[in-house]
Amino acid sequence: MPDMITDKIGLLKQATPQKSAGKLEGQAPVDKEGKLKKTCADFESILVYYMFKAMRQSIPKTGYLKESPGKDTYNMMLDQKIAEELANKGKGAGLQDTLFKQLNNRL
Repeated sequence: MPDMITDKIGLLKQATPQKSAGKLEGQAPVDKEGKLKKTCADFESILVYYMFKAMRQSIPKTGYLKESPGKDTYNMMLDQKIAEELANKGKGAGLQDTLFKQLNNRL
């Protein structure tokens, strides 16, 4: 799990505006808007994942069903995948558009 967060934070750092010209010698211009859109979608997926995680933790354990050893890992992977798919479908939950509009003004 920390690897996913570290990767997303790295993407956020790459997408933040910098004072450079956007083109280094011998390199093509960087698609800042594309990177920013991807970063906003990734941020939204992290937020949705933690929302799912908190919702799962709020469900009381009744003891009716026996706990299986890999259930927590499976639930974590399922929540991550659902959050990623939600963020990458259409406009996601709407947060990424708001973030993009806010941050795009600074590019």
